Amino acid sequence: MDMGNDTMGEKLAGNLAGNLRYLRQARGLTQARLAAQSDVPRSTLANVEAGGGNPTLAVLARLSLALQVSIEELLSTPRALAQHFPKGSLPSTGRGPGKKATVHKLLPDPVPGMEIDRMELGPNARFTGIPHRPGTREYLYCERGELVLWAGGDRFELRAGDVVAFQGDQKHSYSNESAEVAVAFSVVALVPISAGAPA
Repeated sequence: MDMGNDTMGEKLAGNLAGNLRYLRQARGLTQARLAAQSDVPRSTLANVEAGGGNPTLAVLARLSLALQVSIEELLSTPRALAQHFPKGSLPSTGRGPGKKATVHKLLPDPVPGMEIDRMELGPNARFTGIPHRPGTREYLYCERGELVLWAGGDRFELRAGDVVAFQGDQKHSYSNESAEVAVAFSVVALVPISAGAPA
């Protein structure tokens, strides 16, 4: 029984060490910088990254907040550095009348504060966007064909290569008024939820 607990503790410490080091380096942070951002002593951080020590819940919470990941993600088995997601393996939904538009999710893992979608609109397809929380910015890039965006009462006509940046917290809709398929990418930059604010 004790051996099992020791083995589990070692596995979690190893997971935490690998995940913490990877996340810190992926964000271009030194140990000193992450220590300052998380209010965790650098010596504690170095010890955790080496697989030693037994950090308190408060230390884990500070590190997860500074890195914008959950505590569960810090302790989980490290993922492969690269993953392949075959066509059709990520969620997609039909939108609008007759489901002539399809929205494909492009982020397999949640990224705090960001959404990226690929939108494919068949001829005469249209659908209404869902307003996001106040302060959100949306960037719409037309990859192929022609696309019409209505945002805040203004009409924008996009052709291949065009980008429109707009407030994503207002009413907006997308349509393809041509006889050809239109393809666009939407990047949504969500504002952080402040403490005590509704999600």
